[in-house]
Amino acid sequence: MAGCCGQGAKFDGMSLAYKRRLWIVILLNAAMFAVEMTAGHMAKSQALQADALDFFGDALTYGISLAVIGASIRVRTLAALGKGISLMVMGAWVFGSTAYRVLYLGVPEAEIMGVVGLMALAVNLASVLLLMRYKDGDANVRSVWLCSRNDAIGNVAVMFAALGVWGSGTGWPDVIVAGVMAALFLSSSVQIIRQALAERREVMA
Repeated sequence: MAGCCGQGAKFDGMSLAYKRRLWIVILLNAAMFAVEMTAGHMAKSQALQADALDFFGDALTYGISLAVIGASIRVRTLAALGKGISLMVMGAWVFGSTAYRVLYLGVPEAEIMGVVGLMALAVNLASVLLLMRYKDGDANVRSVWLCSRNDAIGNVAVMFAALGVWGSGTGWPDVIVAGVMAALFLSSSVQIIRQALAERREVMA
């Protein structure tokens, strides 16, 4: 977004090219959510399921972002706050399910984790490339970028988890990666909420 904005106001999403890219990314994320959640259950992988949940959250985030483009700054920041809170809830869910996974004796199937993780990484890299130029916009637009970035990082982490499970024969690498991804969700949610609140204060001042 630095390339789409002037030195003053931040890019607010009012661009036909941006909207088209958002639609493409929404479809990619929705499809990958279905694939990865199914594979996560089959492989008994908490990291894959956590990443699938991130895909689902991203598809919703992008849809909300698309819907509020052109709305008032108050509506856009309210949408960003909602997305920040949803990311926080997702992070808490992943932390809780990861704790449960520690008590589960089954070992994830590294082969399924690796193949699906590679597919997800390809989808996320495509999304990141599509949205790269829009990464410095307002809170609503920035939340889209942060979710795309989280997905790409998460999929690289899933690949490492698959290697760790394959090499160690235990589920601990999967659990650790899921925990790191949960922390990433929480960190991004704080960033989005802080920026949205700051933008609301500027409007109300």
